[in-house]
Amino acid sequence: MRLFAIRDYRHMFGAQVIALFGTGLTTVALGLLAYDLAGPNAGMVLGTALTIKMVMYVVIAPLAAAYVDRLPRRTLLVLLDVVRGAVVLALPLVTEVWHIYVLIGLLQSASAAFTPTFQAIIPDIVPDESDYTRALSASQVASTMESLLSPVLAAVALTFMSFDRLFLGTSAGFIASALLVLATRIPDARPSTHTKAWDKAAAGIRTFLRTPRLRGIMALNLVVAAAGSIVVVNTVNYIRDELGGSQSDVAWMLAASGTGTLLAALVLPRVLDRVAARTIMTTGAGVLVGGTTAAVALIAADLATWTGTAIIWTVIGIGMALIITPTGKVLRASVGRNEIPEAFAAQFSLSHLAWLITYPIAGWLGTNAGFTLAWSVLAVLAGAGAIGALLLWPRHDGRGAAVTGPATLVRHMPGKDRSTLSKAA
Repeated sequence: MRLFAIRDYRHMFGAQVIALFGTGLTTVALGLLAYDLAGPNAGMVLGTALTIKMVMYVVIAPLAAAYVDRLPRRTLLVLLDVVRGAVVLALPLVTEVWHIYVLIGLLQSASAAFTPTFQAIIPDIVPDESDYTRALSASQVASTMESLLSPVLAAVALTFMSFDRLFLGTSAGFIASALLVLATRIPDARPSTHTKAWDKAAAGIRTFLRTPRLRGIMALNLVVAAAGSIVVVNTVNYIRDELGGSQSDVAWMLAASGTGTLLAALVLPRVLDRVAARTIMTTGAGVLVGGTTAAVALIAADLATWTGTAIIWTVIGIGMALIITPTGKVLRASVGRNEIPEAFAAQFSLSHLAWLITYPIAGWLGTNAGFTLAWSVLAVLAGAGAIGALLLWPRHDGRGAAVTGPATLVRHMPGKDRSTLSKAA
């Protein structure tokens, strides 16, 4: 409650929630639009659209971070929300598959600039360390609530309206988000320590490459993407063609994954106060490896059932939350305050680079060679990422200042050193 007493954070959180729900409705509607235009090839269409999205994220996010300190951030966020609202409004009008690709490129270009800018603002309006940790958790809860409730709302809406009307809700969400951002006092970004745009764009990535725990997070990004691609890309064709379900059934199955994410996100804030982030995140990797392996077994043995699928989708949702939720806390504790925008932008790009690898596998390989082969490849990638994280992120780096911040370092110093540090400060 102390966190939500901060007026500017309350506005930004509201903007995030509204935009997230709009985006969630778009995700459901886009899958159904692809199925409407391409039928059995919907997975390929959706995989291509999402691949375009990832390309935009990987390329544009670092560039946005490089120039964001030169622009008023509030104006930039409002403009990007307006652009996204306008593009989504045009999606129901498409009649050809290539129209989807063009509009998705425009939409995700704006999102690629919006998200790292939004993430970098939170430390400026929530300066207290403990409040910031809670802000990260609240942001994750909002994301998980969206992944749970957006498909449910879509399922309810689809009982009395066509899927193209869902895009109207998305557009309204972006405009409402813009109004809330407009009502927020957002300080301009601190000048970066890098003067050249390319240096700024590459600074965060260099930080990841030279920091062991951040290299571990890069490997964990691959685990999340491999498991998540099965849910995001293949649910539509799997439910419609393998299980003979309806449009609403697609939304309900996506909600099953969201339920798992929500359950984990509600528990994690307190657990993170007591358990090392490395332990939680590598456990999440194990859960996702198990979930993808179970999905392969289910489809390979021709045992696809509603109950079995819902359980596996829920497990995947839990595993994703276990990895994603602590990431912001680890990231913030790994860089200086002025480097936060660059670091968040780097994570944004690197995490979506992993999705850029896995989306085509789920979409193209799943359509042309079947779910069994595609999901087997994704399960192998998830396993490789999990092993890589264990090797790249040293066990002794799981606690202490590297994860919980400078305050923890001071608390664990001997009394003499702590006194000396206090006098120096």
